[in-house]
Formats: sequence, C-alpha cells, structure tokens
Amino acid sequence: MELKRIVEAILFAANRPMTVKQIQQVFPEIEQPDSLDIQLAIDAIIEEHKTRPVELKKLASGYRFQVKIELSRWVSRLFEEKPPKYSRALLETLSIIAYRQPVTRGEIEDIRGVSVSSSIIQTLLEREWVRVIAHKEVPGRPGLYGTTKQFLDYFNIESLTELPTLQEIQNLDLAADNSQLHKQVDSEQQQTRQQATEESLEDTKINTAAAETNQEQAGLS
Repeated sequence: MELKRIVEAILFAANRPMTVKQIQQVFPEIEQPDSLDIQLAIDAIIEEHKTRPVELKKLASGYRFQVKIELSRWVSRLFEEKPPKYSRALLETLSIIAYRQPVTRGEIEDIRGVSVSSSIIQTLLEREWVRVIAHKEVPGRPGLYGTTKQFLDYFNIESLTELPTLQEIQNLDLAADNSQLHKQVDSEQQQTRQQATEESLEDTKINTAAAETNQEQAGLS
C-alpha cells in the first residue's frame, strides 16, 4: 500500500510520462523496489481511477496522469493559450510519414504531388514528432523520416497500431461527404417547401381578391 502511494505521487508530480524503470530510479539505490512490484502498483492505480475524472494512461513514453477525454473541453477553458493550428499541408505530410515510414522527402512529394516546404519539415522536427531514422542508400543518401514517441504521446496513443486504418479514414471521409450531401438536400427541400408555401399563400390572396371583386360586382348588379 505504501509503495502504491509513493508511485502515485511520483507520477502525479512528474512533468512527463514515466516508465517503470524511470520510476524505479527515483528511489534511493538501496531502497529501489522490484520492477514487478512497481508495475502491480501502477495497475492498481489505473483500476482505482477508472471511475474518476482523471486517469493514468499508458503512452509510448510511459505512464501519465491526464484528464479523461470526455472532460477535456471543460478543462481547456482554464488555459488562455489556444493550441496551435497546423496547415493542411503539414498534416498531410505528417500523415504520410506516419503511415508510410520510413519515407524520404522526395517520396512524400511524389505522394502529395507538390513540393514539401522546408518550414514544414522543420516544424515537425522541432515538435519532435518526426526524426531522421536512417539514410536511403541512393545517390545523395536522403534522410528517411519516421515518427517518434513524442508523436504518439501527443495523439494519446501507445503505438502506431492504434492509428485508424486507411479504410476507416476513407469511411469517415465518405460519411462526412454524405452528411454534407444530406444537409444540402435538406436545405434544398426546405427552400422548395418554403417556396411552395409562399406560392400557395399568393394563390390564396389572388383567389380571395377575385372573390371579393365578384361579390362587389354582384352587389352593383
């Protein structure tokens, strides 16, 4: 029980995800608990927080306390600084690296059909989302880019296998297109109904006016 409390305190105070090994190294050398005992403590903490607003999440770099996703939009209101917005070109480049890694800059450009600016690559490197993991054995030995643990941590996943498949992405795009189409059809139908209603009202006015005219003429007769 005491070990669990200490481990929980260490993870709560840490400003980065921590592995079992890193937690173990926080203890004085002569007091270091067995790694299995630390893992059991972590598992117990995860279980305890299943019904709480915060969770102990396992990421690529280790374990981290974080607010549960369904509550994040409320907590985000505490922070004035808004997350940066990234261009479509940057996100496309990052996606290609994530799904086709290892990949060279030239191969990314072939897939996108346009050149990749140096600023995009530099931004991804500075964010530590990608890195050069090797060099391709061709003339010029271009760098081969791959994603990092920081990339996985940022997107709240433990491994690349948790990324949606390309088929799932295509289905999402198709669903979004269908949704937009339905909205457009609904809008057109609403406009048609409104126009029909206006025409009906106009016809009613004309018929009423004609009836009143006929009554007047009948009275004069």
